[in-house]
Amino acid sequence: MKKITVGAMLLSMMFMEVKAQSLKSPDGKFEMNFQLKQGVPYYNLKYNGAVVVEDSRLGLRLFKDSAIKFASEIAKADDAKFDLNNGFTKTDEKRDSKNETWQPVLGEKKDYINHYNELAVTLDQTSTSRSMVVKFRLFNDGLGFRYEFPQQKNLNYFVIREEDSEIDFPTDMKAWWMVADYDSQEYQYQETKISEIPGQWDKAFDANASQMLVKNAVQSPLMLKKEGKDPLYVNVAEAAVLDYPASHLEVDAQNFKFKTHLTADRQGAKGYIQTPSVTPWRTIIVSPKAEEVMDSKLIFNLNEPTKYTDTSYIHPTKYMGVWWEMIIGKSQWAYSTEENVHLDKTDFSKLTPNGKHAANNTKVKEYIDFAAENGFQGLLIEGWNIGWEDWFGHSKEFVFDFITPYPDFDIKMLNDYAHSKGIKLIMHHETSGSATNYERWSDKAFQLMNKYGYDAVKTGYVGDIIPRGEHHYSQWTINHFYRIAEKANQYKIMINSHESVRPTGESRTYPNYISAEAARGTEYEAFGGNKPDHQTVLPFTRWMGGSMDYTPGIFQTKLDYYFPGDKRFVKTTLAKQLALYVTMYMPLQMAADLPENYKKHMDAFQFIKDVAADWDDTKILSAEPGDYVITARKAKGTENWFIGGITDENKREYTVDFSFLDKGKKYEVTVYEDGKDADYIDNPQSYNIYKKQITSKSKLNFKMARSGGFAVSVKPVN
Repeated sequence: MKKITVGAMLLSMMFMEVKAQSLKSPDGKFEMNFQLKQGVPYYNLKYNGAVVVEDSRLGLRLFKDSAIKFASEIAKADDAKFDLNNGFTKTDEKRDSKNETWQPVLGEKKDYINHYNELAVTLDQTSTSRSMVVKFRLFNDGLGFRYEFPQQKNLNYFVIREEDSEIDFPTDMKAWWMVADYDSQEYQYQETKISEIPGQWDKAFDANASQMLVKNAVQSPLMLKKEGKDPLYVNVAEAAVLDYPASHLEVDAQNFKFKTHLTADRQGAKGYIQTPSVTPWRTIIVSPKAEEVMDSKLIFNLNEPTKYTDTSYIHPTKYMGVWWEMIIGKSQWAYSTEENVHLDKTDFSKLTPNGKHAANNTKVKEYIDFAAENGFQGLLIEGWNIGWEDWFGHSKEFVFDFITPYPDFDIKMLNDYAHSKGIKLIMHHETSGSATNYERWSDKAFQLMNKYGYDAVKTGYVGDIIPRGEHHYSQWTINHFYRIAEKANQYKIMINSHESVRPTGESRTYPNYISAEAARGTEYEAFGGNKPDHQTVLPFTRWMGGSMDYTPGIFQTKLDYYFPGDKRFVKTTLAKQLALYVTMYMPLQMAADLPENYKKHMDAFQFIKDVAADWDDTKILSAEPGDYVITARKAKGTENWFIGGITDENKREYTVDFSFLDKGKKYEVTVYEDGKDADYIDNPQSYNIYKKQITSKSKLNFKMARSGGFAVSVKPVN
């Protein structure tokens, strides 16, 4: 229980007389109230009359001027007079509403509905002659709010010390969270009460290539659940993080309260602002059903429509890659045995080959052949370009040039060979965190891609960011990611970024930025491992703001197959790997395993060949964060449906009701399910496949093994 003092009760009684501005959602179920208490802005949120968010403060703290001393600015009491969090009077309010339908270039549904009521409150700070606007948008699935700074005489340029937007909950809810870090989201999710987060925090992370942890803070999106007879699911996130740092959430565990914590740069500054300007939206999605939270498009709706005049080059892609064999340690990215190379001096043709370089002509042609034979559109090749010998851990700025291949990678021959087979190669641009170097080379790199017909690139940001002192989620680097997206659009290239910031709905504005990693993906199965519930949490957290390149499809889950005695293994059954293609939205969809492993299970591989990557409709049939997810999706431009179901470390049964299908039609389903003796530890490759005719009246029961699942393809019978 929260501690309530007598003083707090008296203050509350005093403030009851304060007039509030109220805003209701279009369906009337949500009500947001804004008010000033002695000049301090507060808001609250109710759902069906019950308090979801108690009175929570708003505002920002600023540095006293825009000339920040190098890492030495220490807050003093008199600095508070520069803050934008008190001393306000309300001078204006404007209301608006919108009800529109828009179509994403790539998406989980053909149409997204954007329906909200809006309240914009203008606040004047008399003592400084400054003003700002707090804008609220209330949808039928939750709330978004942000700060807006009009250009004005006394507020042209300013530097943010911290944004202090609070979300104060009335109860101690269950939380699915990961530790806050300025540089990485590649951590395991934890499941605790809010009050238990500090006690678990020190045990909730492992080492990372780049790491700046924020003590007793968590990352967003944050998933919460009020348990009991009237459960309520709450998702806390942000939308449209542009020209601003990504945020984290400081935890007040005793009072069940969260406060925004922005990513800092080396000087401790959070954001450099020139008016007119706006912040990202803080979002709170609420529903009594977990499925409705997972299905929400509120975050995308809070992003601006794209200004791109041509999106015809943006398309879903199913691809394979010369990748997994390096991840597990069978092959290498580097070509030679040298450990110190200079891109502008070293003659790589004279270096001693290490004998394990995967991106060689012979192997790449084998991958091309297999991908082409099985209907894939793309092939990613990592380690094709010079510089991998000393690419990591040296804060080396000129680390790659993105245009020069190794001696055993004939870029023209391989590109011609791929095109002759109907395959487009996917470029790989690992930056080693050297964003400045990538910006210098991006035009030449994209021109090379245009020359050879590459239309997609996987970028990477492993290691500390250069310019030194910046972080992966600080304002400068956020701007870098979108500068690259805009540059790629000029060359008609799609982007898939790794080790980047998590997406917050920006695919609406930058539709060529089609996917990102920004979480703990399949590669971690070969590193530190992922817990069996990991994939059941991600759709409620990382996936809320955009697609992820999770790289599923691993059939050979035990790595002792390659290295006898190796204890590493992918903690799923083979059938669950198939199901991930449906439960996880991925318009850039990878079959990540080695061709040799697919050849042993071509009957199961058929589902990966058949499943779509872009959709006209999505239905979340049943879901519970941390436990299970059952999803049905309708393939773009067809009458074909695909269904995926996954579970955590517990066995489960689930009955699929096909009533979402068209009435009066017959369909043939192909079912891929866990075998009767399947188990993610003892027998992960046990599966069963069968076909059956069904109608919309049909129901099918599935038994999922521990960390297992099922996948179903549904096609009309002509």
